[in-house]
Amino acid sequence: METASLQAEPRTALKSHQQEVAWQSQRRERFLLSLASAFMLLTALSLSLAQGGALIALWYATVWLVCAFGVHVALNRWLPRRDPFLLPLALLLTGWGLLQIERVAPNFAVRQATWLVVACLALVGLTRLPVNLRWLSRYRYLWLITGLALLLLTIFFGRNPSGDGPRLWLGLFDIYFQPSELLKLLLIAFFASYLADHRALLNLPSHNRLSLALRFLSPLLLMWGACVAILLWQRDLGTAMLFFITFVTLLYLATGRIAYALSGLMLLLAAGAFAYYAVDLVRLRVDIWLDPWRDPQGNAFQIVRSLTAFAAGGIFGQGIGQGSPSYVPVVHSDFIFAAIGEEWGMIGALAVIASFATIALRGLRLAILVQHRVFRAYLAAGLSVVLATQSLLIMGGVLKVIPLTGVTLPFMSYGGSSLLISFIMIGLLLVISAES
Repeated sequence: METASLQAEPRTALKSHQQEVAWQSQRRERFLLSLASAFMLLTALSLSLAQGGALIALWYATVWLVCAFGVHVALNRWLPRRDPFLLPLALLLTGWGLLQIERVAPNFAVRQATWLVVACLALVGLTRLPVNLRWLSRYRYLWLITGLALLLLTIFFGRNPSGDGPRLWLGLFDIYFQPSELLKLLLIAFFASYLADHRALLNLPSHNRLSLALRFLSPLLLMWGACVAILLWQRDLGTAMLFFITFVTLLYLATGRIAYALSGLMLLLAAGAFAYYAVDLVRLRVDIWLDPWRDPQGNAFQIVRSLTAFAAGGIFGQGIGQGSPSYVPVVHSDFIFAAIGEEWGMIGALAVIASFATIALRGLRLAILVQHRVFRAYLAAGLSVVLATQSLLIMGGVLKVIPLTGVTLPFMSYGGSSLLISFIMIGLLLVISAES
């Protein structure tokens, strides 16, 4: 009896500790969601007053509140121990973007709100799958080939919701989905699973290490090359660059060899130089980046308007609903960060940057905490790197720090595919955090 009692005590203590951790996590998340809710309601109220008393912004804020606390309650039941920062930050950025879309392009706000509901349901549904994530790692080739097949379909059956421009979407019954967004997630999972299985071989300190590395990297390079080749064929250069940076970063994290990172950087610079002379679109974007004032009313119209919006915003911004961000082309999508800069000023822009930085740092922290589970560690790192890199690419392009790439700002830009996949990424990070 005494032996059984002694064996039960550690289990009881562990269970009590887990319950305490879960309670603290839920309390912190609830507090952060309350702050985000106050921000959403005040912003929606201010926007309604600026629009002459229209209540549509408050309606969108209500939809956001139902989604936010609905997900919170569901996760309390099915994923009680989780990172308390990821969900509130993702929802804050999404709600902020939704109200900004309603401000500059009201016709798109209804669709974005609908996709928000779908994304929240997908996030909750993800937590009902086996938390060991074997279904994602074991069938990596099947998942990636499926994503490649969908991407290939856009070459033959691709459509553009606006009716003009690159045909990067698949459409059915006026519902559009961008396969490259799904492929982004599947490629991260493939990288993480493959590198986890072959990490020991890639780190062999032998004289023929290079030949071994090339041998076991061949499938990885083949799959990655196929993805990038199709994206380049479609002239989706921003996503192709995102895939390349993710590949090099994960390879460096898996091996710890700076040579891979330096080689990747040199290859990226060489590819950029080649593309400048070989691809008209790349040359145009680089020329606009170097000197947008040469053609301010033509090809450089977008970036000039974007810089003007940031200049008008100053430090504190024009005020909610008081600026003129609609003058920036596609401000609801690629240039939504410019709308934030004009109406919220430098303070608002820095708040957005800080939110993305916190999400990325929390994700990388998870990767360190679960490094004994190699696949999950690489997956957490890959998801964090993609979200951070994509955010930097579009925000840097809008600010003219780097040439424009055409990717969306996660959570904030209009786009159902981007929002859905971004929430699934957050869901995966939450699942990983449950065991951290």
